[in-house]
Amino acid sequence: MIRKATKSDLNEIMRVLAAAKKFMRDNGNLTQWQGGYPEAELISDDICDENEYVIVDDNGNICACFGMFEGNDPTYEYIEGAWGDETSYVAVHRVASDGTQRGIFRRIFDYVSTRHSHIRIDTHKDNIAMQRAVTSCGFTYRGIIFVEDGTPRMAYEWSRVNKA
Repeated sequence: MIRKATKSDLNEIMRVLAAAKKFMRDNGNLTQWQGGYPEAELISDDICDENEYVIVDDNGNICACFGMFEGNDPTYEYIEGAWGDETSYVAVHRVASDGTQRGIFRRIFDYVSTRHSHIRIDTHKDNIAMQRAVTSCGFTYRGIIFVEDGTPRMAYEWSRVNKA
């Protein structure tokens, strides 16, 4: 089950994020999500803004989380490459799993794509697992964007309308 996160979920979300960071480090992605990012304050703000979501397993435990943001994302304004669709979109950020369930990104994609016809997402060049997940769901690589700290990310897009 996917639902909007609540304030009472914050500790479990932080646990999931810690597990995801460990997975990244163990799999060669040594530089993404450094310096305490994502911080509890950021996640708390996203919960208050109703942009944070959790995936709950059959036992009622939170096993994954992600942010979904409607409207223009400043991170995606400049791209070294080109977007294939300039219509309104949702951005999916900070996808994380505690590793107890498989197919998490497919569940997220199914949830988001039934509600929105245009999705953008980005990931670090060393995050091979996420690159595989997004391409397996039909996302198209569009180029390089730069996140707030100036580091590059690989940008992907999925559009029901413009399958370029």
